Amino acid sequence: MTVNSSDGPGTTRTAPKRSGLRRAVQRRSTIAFLMALPLILIIAGLVLYPAVYAMTLATLNKSMEEFVGLDNFEFLFERDAFWLVVWQSCLFAVSAVVFKALIGFIVAHLVHNIPLKGQRKWRGMLLVPWVIPPAMSTLAWLWLFDSSYSAFNWILEGLGFERVLWLGEAGWARFSVILVNVWYGAPFFMIMYLAALKSVPEQLYEAAEIDGAGWWQRMWFITLPMMRNIIAITVLFSLIVTFANFDIVQVLTGGGPLDYTHVFATYAFMLGIRSSDIPLGASVSLFMFPILGLAAIFILRDVNKRGNQG
Repeated sequence: MTVNSSDGPGTTRTAPKRSGLRRAVQRRSTIAFLMALPLILIIAGLVLYPAVYAMTLATLNKSMEEFVGLDNFEFLFERDAFWLVVWQSCLFAVSAVVFKALIGFIVAHLVHNIPLKGQRKWRGMLLVPWVIPPAMSTLAWLWLFDSSYSAFNWILEGLGFERVLWLGEAGWARFSVILVNVWYGAPFFMIMYLAALKSVPEQLYEAAEIDGAGWWQRMWFITLPMMRNIIAITVLFSLIVTFANFDIVQVLTGGGPLDYTHVFATYAFMLGIRSSDIPLGASVSLFMFPILGLAAIFILRDVNKRGNQG
């Protein structure tokens, strides 16, 4: 039994040691915070200043000389074109993220089962779409979808089918935009899920096989629970990036035909830059924050619950 007393030469003073250790930990955290403070200030400046400036612009009139409050938002809410953009942005983001997650999950398992020496080659090849700048790769897809010289239409005609107006008909234009986004973003999911698969202990699979668990049972009760947090964080990150996507839609369709492929970024660009109404464009860009905020709260709360349960 330790006694916190200064009487007697044989007593052990644990309280000063504990308080000294606590002070050392506090000093280390303070030092770490001070060392990270310049980077925190830079990031805060790069994020907070544009956000505050955009909110300020959204409260001004077209000439940016008069405060109008929420009139820009009221004007947008009364336009059917704006709600069409909201619907298309949600459809574009959710559809693309779902397909990217499924394809990335399947390809990650296929690569994971390849011998280690061959995995490097396959990882390198499969990451090529994600490494190429989106605008450059989208130009190649633009030629594939061209109404006159489309390689896809050439194949369809060779098989006896009719030509398709890939970028001239609303349904096919939406499909084309989602397809290119999935092609570009699926490798990111693949590499993240592959890293998560490598962190799953092989002993769990061996124990499950001994207990007679099949492939689906091992997938459902071992693989998915061990990857759930990685899946959630990856989906959230991709959802944010996809919602703010600009280059793919702008290069492929420019928002056409008849505004049926506009998303928040391209619609804000059209109103703010092309129509010279920067406050209205800022209002459009700000509208995506409540949607992404709700998605982030839902996903991160679920991640925190899983962490507490673990």
